[in-house]
Amino acid sequence: MCSRYNLTAPPEAVRAWFAATGEADFPPRYNIAPTQPALIVRNGTAAQRELVLVRWGLIPSWAKEPGQIKTTLINARAESAADKPSFRGSLRHRRCLVPATGFYEWTGPPGAKQPHHMTPRDGRLMALGALSENWLGADGSELETMAILTVQANRAMGRLHDRMPLIIQPDDFDRWLDCRPGTAEFIQDLMRPAPEDFLDFSEVSRKLNNVRNEGAALLTDDAPRLL
Repeated sequence: MCSRYNLTAPPEAVRAWFAATGEADFPPRYNIAPTQPALIVRNGTAAQRELVLVRWGLIPSWAKEPGQIKTTLINARAESAADKPSFRGSLRHRRCLVPATGFYEWTGPPGAKQPHHMTPRDGRLMALGALSENWLGADGSELETMAILTVQANRAMGRLHDRMPLIIQPDDFDRWLDCRPGTAEFIQDLMRPAPEDFLDFSEVSRKLNNVRNEGAALLTDDAPRLL
């Protein structure tokens, strides 16, 4: 499961890390939630990587209306995406990466859930493996959306949840983004949990539980001051 993440690096650092172009304006975001704008990296013309803002929550191209999909498709299981009508076309033809500084997971009972922040131990950005889709309405309206792939949690992450987002390593960016073959068979080996020592874990503010809250203060541990 991946239902919240952040991207706080400066735009120029994101462009440099992904060797991507794009003029999308993306200020630091500490609490990115489903249905909100999210930045993705994809191959554009001539296989040049580009940064694009889309909506988090995939709408399949075959949906007649966005509201036809009753459940917001924010995640797709890597193990079964190739077999699901909502995801299989995107997995073959529209793979993308989601730049992230960290992601969140929760533990505890309803009403008192404690958020945990996971970030790369080396302090660098990370790339979440994702799928994008371009929905076209009968009236000519257009909406670009994405869903983040998840895999079985590694042992470290398993203390919090049995799933974790798919993390693509920099050496594999080209292969992941290259959709020209029209198949997902040659990227199956990339859909695996991150190494055990890849992430650092920390408890953060319970104010993160409210999607309306934003700002760097969310990364502090002030659990007793729950809103």
